[in-house]
Amino acid sequence: METLRERKKQRTRDALLRAALELFTSQGYERTTVDEIAEAVGVSQRTFFRYFAGKEDAAFAVQDMTERHFVACVRARPAHEAPMEALRRAVLEGWDAIRETVESAVPVELYLRMYRMIESTPALLAAHLLRSAAVEETIARLLAEREGVDVDTDPRPRLAVAVFGGVIRVTERQWCTGEDFSLESIRQLTASHLDEVGPALTGNWRSDRDR
Repeated sequence: METLRERKKQRTRDALLRAALELFTSQGYERTTVDEIAEAVGVSQRTFFRYFAGKEDAAFAVQDMTERHFVACVRARPAHEAPMEALRRAVLEGWDAIRETVESAVPVELYLRMYRMIESTPALLAAHLLRSAAVEETIARLLAEREGVDVDTDPRPRLAVAVFGGVIRVTERQWCTGEDFSLESIRQLTASHLDEVGPALTGNWRSDRDR
């Protein structure tokens, strides 16, 4: 059972996280200081560092939550599903459950604003790509275990995850540069782009080939 002290610590962490994301998205990541985040919550800089290693840690805290949920969804997919289908269903399940996943910490609209900001901030985008590579390796090993193959000798798990990761990157870029920043929009883009993987990789693109 959670103690009063533990609940207080969680409230402080959530308040710091929300303040950080609000400041990042309103005035810019680079222009926001740890002191400003701590001041917004009425705590010391020292208190901030009890909960986060630094600004980057705070910037990706909610994304870490969604990535852990995605990995759990992949792990829970039925064994009869093909790997790419399991990934597709897991990522869409993640978007369907996004409010439940993140709103214990921050409003989902704030998370989506931060999602866009990562794409437009070079330092954060570089960190995002590095972190994504680590998640992809985790998923590749999970797929290999699920399918009963050796990830270090069978290229298929990493190939499947590379294709999947590429689709997610295309989706992120298109959504972040579009005009509809809604949750429904990024969920629909994710689904439609994943549906195009087969035709894009194996089909003919030019209509004149049918003539």
